Amino acid sequence: QVQFVESGGGLVQPGGSLRLSCAVSGISLNPWIMGWYRQAPGKQRELVASITGGRDTYYGDFVKGRFTISRDNTLTTVFLQMNSLKPEDTAVYYCNPITGNWPWGQGTQVNVSS
Repeated sequence: QVQFVESGGGLVQPGGSLRLSCAVSGISLNPWIMGWYRQAPGKQRELVASITGGRDTYYGDFVKGRFTISRDNTLTTVFLQMNSLKPEDTAVYYCNPITGNWPWGQGTQVNVSS
């Protein structure tokens, strides 16, 4: 059974940092381009960043220079280092391959507020 389990969210002040983790089970990470997505209240889910097996990365303009995606294929884990957080980064964050029809995890809540 394929599962994506996100963790590492929490409440942080503007300008703070968080490191999210996504533990993947049931599939090998190697063939897949893995993405971090987020969904804010009342908004559609959007792609935040993605990383290929070769570690080529993509970032949405709204997080460039602030977020860093990485992956550890041995541990089947994907990470998202988030720095200089802004209130508009508040959302539930999910990981998932960017192609295919995979189940979604529960996500991890990130709240950026003073």
